[in-house]
Amino acid sequence: MREGRIFNIQRFSTSDGPGIRTTVFLKGCPLNCAWCHNPEGLSSGFDLVINRDKCIDCGACVAVCPSGQRNACLLCGACVEACPSEARQIMGRAVRAEELMAEIREDRVFFDESGGGVTFSGGEPLSQPEFLVDMLRLCRQAGIHTALDTSGYAPWAVLEEAVKLLDLVLFDIKHLDDHCHETLTGVSNSLILSNLRRLTESATRVWLRMPVIPGCNDDEKNIRGTARLCRDLGIGEIYLLPYHATGTYKYGRLGIDNGLPEIKEPSDDQMNDLATVFCSLGIRAIIGG
Repeated sequence: MREGRIFNIQRFSTSDGPGIRTTVFLKGCPLNCAWCHNPEGLSSGFDLVINRDKCIDCGACVAVCPSGQRNACLLCGACVEACPSEARQIMGRAVRAEELMAEIREDRVFFDESGGGVTFSGGEPLSQPEFLVDMLRLCRQAGIHTALDTSGYAPWAVLEEAVKLLDLVLFDIKHLDDHCHETLTGVSNSLILSNLRRLTESATRVWLRMPVIPGCNDDEKNIRGTARLCRDLGIGEIYLLPYHATGTYKYGRLGIDNGLPEIKEPSDDQMNDLATVFCSLGIRAIIGG
């Protein structure tokens, strides 16, 4: 079994598929969405996270650093051990498939009672395809329901192999216009839309989800176009996920710029108005989840 890199395991999740779920967040993502609320999952490697509110500027980190410089991190973890205020943390850990599966099995009773299971999220889980397939195979052998939370940006052969072992795909659609999509995420949407069409032509169960980012993808043209896409693909419902700013603090701790710091969270009225547009075109819109 292979080794993978993860940055979080969230237990008792009720928004990443049916029932009570354990969501495993894998490192690495080929997209760079301006609104990403999990920036610690963007890089495939480990990251040094610094909580400036806890830092007391004692200099202990510099004293033990092999490079002797704050901005030349080797990710050795020496500063984490030396920090008296616990202001520093290495984000991400390597784990073998069997080890992760042992952690997942601890939540089995909650899956069985609620009809839940495991959701693999990120980052982009398809950026670690071999490890993902190993985990899906282990879950299938254990009879545990699996879901994949994905942007859909991966070669079809990679997605197809994973789909054979999946029970559900949570597929994010971010923008229909290719130029806008590339501006906002760094990649074209042509592969994403192609993969979505292939999935709907197969027997795969798909939940289509759309993050609603005010000023980016909530204009009427894009909303109506997305509704028509659902109708053309035979998808009768879509989950509208309102943008939330709870992850913006992470950017500073990672030492990277927040792509869209000025975005405001959509109001309930705004979300209901968007849902009404979908409903007017025959698509049931579910807010949240």
